[in-house]
Amino acid sequence: MAKKTKYDDATLEAAGADNAPRLKEQYESQVRSRITEEFGVANPMAMPALDKITINVNIGRHLDGTKVPGNIREAVAHTLTTISGQKPVMIRAKKSVSNFKVREGYETAYKVTLRRDRMWHFMDRLINLAAPRIKDFRGLNDTAFDRQGGYSMGLTEQGVFPEINMAEQNFTHGMNINFTFSNSDAKMSRFVLAELGMPFRKAETA
Repeated sequence: MAKKTKYDDATLEAAGADNAPRLKEQYESQVRSRITEEFGVANPMAMPALDKITINVNIGRHLDGTKVPGNIREAVAHTLTTISGQKPVMIRAKKSVSNFKVREGYETAYKVTLRRDRMWHFMDRLINLAAPRIKDFRGLNDTAFDRQGGYSMGLTEQGVFPEINMAEQNFTHGMNINFTFSNSDAKMSRFVLAELGMPFRKAETA
């Protein structure tokens, strides 16, 4: 059974595109002051800030000759448009890689880059609706940060998002989700995400 979420569907629907993102307000009204307390950062311009969220679905492995089958392209594009509210862009290989049977110009992925309000709304749904629906969910990995504070996570299927009806899907796929920060490092980014409710895996006690 999926875990009970902090916010129900109606609450999150109310926080639609016409409303100010709740997580953005939380960051500005609460998290900023906690960053100052924890790291001594007082200058607003020096605060760690979430700049963008990038969602990427790799389709290169489904190449049929020189093209990805149309049903797969349609399924991936539909998923990304539905969960992000934004049309994805197709990424093509910049060079040939014989080991992976990929040639320059081949379709390799679909990508969506979210900024500003859409970024915050997506993050809200990811944290409070999608993550708790992950099968056998025990928390997200809290070590997948780079030196600049960027965080990466993966999902194995699109059905964790309530807006995706798997009965209507002809193709199951996962995705990679990347959070890009400025003025940050791994420790500060983890702090910010945790304060915003990111369900990181809790350390096991002996």
